[in-house]
Amino acid sequence: MKLLPIVLWLLSPALTQAQQTLQFSVFAGDYTRNNCPVSLDLSAAGLELNNKSYRLYQLEGKKEVPVPAQLEEGKNPRLWFIMSGELKKDESRNYVLREARQEVSADGIAIEKGHEGLKLVRDGNPVLNYQFNAVYPPAGVDPLYSRSGFIHPLWSPSGEELSRIQAPDHYHHYGIWGPWTKTHIKGREVDFWNLAKGQGTVRFSGFLSQIEGPVFSGFSALQEHVDFGAKGPDQTAIREILSVCAWNLNTEKKLWLIDYTSIMNCPLDSGIMLDAYRYGGGIGFRATEKWNKDNSSVLTSEGNNRAKADGTNARWCRVEGESKSGRSGILFMSHPSNRAYPEPMRVWPEDSNGDGDLYFEFCPIRHQDWKLEKGKDYSQKYRLVVFDGELSEAEAEQYWTAFARPPRVVVSY
Repeated sequence: MKLLPIVLWLLSPALTQAQQTLQFSVFAGDYTRNNCPVSLDLSAAGLELNNKSYRLYQLEGKKEVPVPAQLEEGKNPRLWFIMSGELKKDESRNYVLREARQEVSADGIAIEKGHEGLKLVRDGNPVLNYQFNAVYPPAGVDPLYSRSGFIHPLWSPSGEELSRIQAPDHYHHYGIWGPWTKTHIKGREVDFWNLAKGQGTVRFSGFLSQIEGPVFSGFSALQEHVDFGAKGPDQTAIREILSVCAWNLNTEKKLWLIDYTSIMNCPLDSGIMLDAYRYGGGIGFRATEKWNKDNSSVLTSEGNNRAKADGTNARWCRVEGESKSGRSGILFMSHPSNRAYPEPMRVWPEDSNGDGDLYFEFCPIRHQDWKLEKGKDYSQKYRLVVFDGELSEAEAEQYWTAFARPPRVVVSY
């Protein structure tokens, strides 16, 4: 989802003067929905925009209940909102978008930008930090290990840090990130992951947008995958737009819902080959040093545990472990539009690094090369549920279904 800098709860610009109200229904379809993000394509509904303000209401009999909503502007503007609570299979809800005379503010997820990182915060609780300035390794460690453009820390709702960077066994591991390791440009190897090789790195280049709203808040950043071995100056081999947003869910069970979307484009005439390998791409996660083989677990959508998951494909993967609140974890979900979906994974075996440290990655090139041609866009979409306590298989399926197969919206005017 492309994030844009101007978003209001009361839609302005909004519907044309001729269209004072818009009624529509949301259908659960074949799946029960629970606290599910929903969108309505306003242009597909035949609506133009002007400078009026509108509000969204859920219809409960004759009663109209206000619902926080947010406009995603662009060529095809969309209305976003959270369909709160449970909507059972085959049931529906009715809504109306009605002209409003007065704007009403609503609390959402805040952006706090410091000298080094951009932080998303909900009700004073940190959700994640995007590191846009370079972080250097400890004194005495090769400075080639420094880099920017990654997420760390990722916090659980109770404040537990779930990610880790610069582990002494792998100084090139950076929280949540997606570099490519075995690549070739005109037959020459370029490794953007194993930084100590000095072949390449990934750098934050600039923010394209930042957005705060009652439904979601986030940012889009340009990241450059830099080739150090080109003739002449260093060259950018991949331009990546990383968009991250956190959804403002109002649930009894406190959790974070985060979208992580990467769009890559190669500017080189030759393109770049992403070689088939057990590491590379998608979205990687180095877990907190607290987790080991004895106090953490892995479960995939295909029922594989940590001992069996590596190299297999999955729609989702749940990683969780011991924390100060008892247990905390992350559900990683892959979108059906992604390459090699259901996606291959790299999951460290239980004997990794002695104590069984935990590493997880969706790895779209695990079994097959991927050639990025010049000027073409390549998208990868992921969603994360960050939780404390337990997240059941049934809940995991429900969250993945909302991501991959959203409910149907029908306009009735």
